Amino acid sequence: MTVSEMHPRKEPPASVVFVGGGPRTVGLLERFAASAEELLGTRAVDIHVVDPYPAGGGRIWRREQSRLLWMNSMTSDITIFTDESVECEGPIVAGPDLATWVAGEGAVILERAGLEIPGPMDFPPRLVQAEYLAWVWERVVRDLPATVTTHLERAVELTADHRVILASGQEIRADVAVFALGYLDRLPTASEAAWAAQATDAGLTYLPPGYTADVDLDELWPAENVIVRGFGQAFIDLMVLLTEGRGGWYDECDGVLAYRPSGDEPTLYVGSRRGVPYHAKLGYTVAGTKPVPTRYLTKAALDELGDGVLDFESQLAPLIDKELAFAHYQQLFTAHPERTRWSWEHFADALDEWPAGGAGAGAAFDEAVADAVPDPADRFVRSEVDRPLAGRLFPDRERFERFLTELIETDLLRRADPSYSADLAVFNALLSIYSVLSVAITEGRLSDEDRVRRVETEWHGFFSFVASGPPPRRLEELLALHRAGIVRFAGPDLEVAIDNDRFVARSPGVAGEIHARAFVEARLPRPDVLASTDPLLQGLLVSGVLAADELFAADGTSLGGGQLKADSHCRAIQADGTVHPALFLLGPSVSGSAGSSGFSRPHFNGPGFRQNDAVARHLLSLLAPTVRKEERHAS
Repeated sequence: MTVSEMHPRKEPPASVVFVGGGPRTVGLLERFAASAEELLGTRAVDIHVVDPYPAGGGRIWRREQSRLLWMNSMTSDITIFTDESVECEGPIVAGPDLATWVAGEGAVILERAGLEIPGPMDFPPRLVQAEYLAWVWERVVRDLPATVTTHLERAVELTADHRVILASGQEIRADVAVFALGYLDRLPTASEAAWAAQATDAGLTYLPPGYTADVDLDELWPAENVIVRGFGQAFIDLMVLLTEGRGGWYDECDGVLAYRPSGDEPTLYVGSRRGVPYHAKLGYTVAGTKPVPTRYLTKAALDELGDGVLDFESQLAPLIDKELAFAHYQQLFTAHPERTRWSWEHFADALDEWPAGGAGAGAAFDEAVADAVPDPADRFVRSEVDRPLAGRLFPDRERFERFLTELIETDLLRRADPSYSADLAVFNALLSIYSVLSVAITEGRLSDEDRVRRVETEWHGFFSFVASGPPPRRLEELLALHRAGIVRFAGPDLEVAIDNDRFVARSPGVAGEIHARAFVEARLPRPDVLASTDPLLQGLLVSGVLAADELFAADGTSLGGGQLKADSHCRAIQADGTVHPALFLLGPSVSGSAGSSGFSRPHFNGPGFRQNDAVARHLLSLLAPTVRKEERHAS
């Protein structure tokens, strides 16, 4: 008979409070349930989930949003559940990915909600994902060895004696608190505040960066010009809500998509830094192509570069270029050898010898590409992919719009054609590269300046441009809207000013000016906890329970933004540098938080799964009965 059997101890239920009830909390609780039998023992647990939006989807994936808004991932590319690819300590518990769910149990739920059943290769409405997440939440709650209470309100304070205070005044004891925070509302930057003040004084409409589904668009009037800066997902959502959302519709006319205006649409002049829309998502799959371990940008290669902080531009960027080139050309040479002149082995040797750094370092490799790959359309040069309009000047808007229309049409054809499967290989390589960069950031191998400017801004921008663009149908609609005169193209490096009580937009690549009464910054605001309007975070930052990175460049200038500090176990680092043992932080506002945006693909060993599993097991070890801990220690 064990000591615990002779003298059982009755411990009170543990209380765990999750602030934030979106997909991150759902995934974390799924991992909590998976390992509970092994680690928790018999101790009772009360779980509280605090979020003003329903648990499961949270704010972004709530059911109360326009059914016109789509995901930019295919149905088959989304899962909440671990599978055999996930490398974690906890047990793998199978569950349906989105495609499997909609083909089975989810079909009845979607029909009841009035939603069509998407196919595996479809880009479903966000409301389909909302229903999936709601179903996953119910399953997770059913599997948890705990009582679960949801609170549809905000948490406003965490006291020194660990009580979570809600906006209603209710208090919840928290043995452990988990902040699984999504994108936070924030105060405007100095620039945004100045824009808003000037626009108000001039009687103009200015819409700062924000989540488009939450932005009030009523001040964008029918038939008036609107300048839009931003050509990514936020613009696509804006375009949809201001066209179909105002009563317009599409039909086919002689095999070409045509838009039929309602008359309530404004005219959108859209530009951005690149001046082109994000690449369409790939519309095909190729058997056997999937993300593979990196060849050049590896952890071992980074370790060989030194123990300290690495320089992104001189040390990491060349390895990234080689990684992408290898993925592109390996697929081209092996899947489409008729379009090459060399053997893959010969070309791979040339690539291995390519220094990919320093002035003129790539000249020999460029010559090899020109000789081995005769068609320029089959070549890969990252700088040219990144800035397709660089160095081009257009004497009038009409010529620029013809050029950009042809560019978009070519992109749509290419992204639907598996004979260009090298593009798919690059997409997969981008995912693998991102995983390595995430590790480098977590291990502190990059300076704040490189992390913010090179990775989170430039590299993430390139990744989104190539790999996280809209469904092809959305670019077909963009072209239809352009033919209807609803969308016009403003050009690259778009600059906007207020002149004579009007917004004026200019592009150095396109002659002429655009005048408008309204200006929209179509992008998400950059996360910055130091500017967050959340009273819970602000109070804890002031008290020193939380600490944030205030980011500065080497010359002392502010980099903007700010992220909460956490250790490798996601425990909060306090202002005095100590670790809070019972407060955990996850999400895009937390430094080094894995998988903080986007959903994992099935069979991809997503970093979010690995982090959720590790945090869940740490939570369980904290909550386990004292006797269970003593037994584990003795064994």
